[in-house]
Amino acid sequence: MRRNSMALAAVAALALAACGNESAPRSAGGGEVITIDGSSTVFPLSEAAAESFSSAATGGARVTVGESGTGGGFRKFCRGETQIQAPRARS
Repeated sequence: MRRNSMALAAVAALALAACGNESAPRSAGGGEVITIDGSSTVFPLSEAAAESFSSAATGGARVTVGESGTGGGFRKFCRGETQIQAPRARS
């Protein structure tokens, strides 16, 4: 049950990140690119949420997911290289 809640939260975060973000990069086809990076522990959930969002998105948004670690993802987020930072999940 907890994993489903986390996946749902990740999907909601993707949806919110895609709403009205004019500074998000555009792909070659003109669609928005949403970039997520962070913890390798949370990577499978981020990847599943990205796949779910991409299959449901009608605006041509593309989601990329990286796993450079909690600190690496946060640094990228602070530099404006990503729209979402996926921190390590606490148990």
